[in-house]
Amino acid sequence: MKELATAILLAIALEGMFYSLFPGGAKRVMELMQEIPESQLRIGGLIAAIVAIAAIWGMRVWL
Repeated sequence: MKELATAILLAIALEGMFYSLFPGGAKRVMELMQEIPESQLRIGGLIAAIVAIAAIWGMRVWL
């Protein structure tokens, strides 16, 4: 549970850094995302989650 909380807080910190360093870029990305169909966002999110889980698993096994 401690690792999950750490991962969530790290994601929030990275997102906050992105918004503070590149506010204009963040707004443009959000505008572009409005044009992408929900089905494509869902598939992209699922693929990103699977890749991330596989990378975490690989790091734990081989490092």
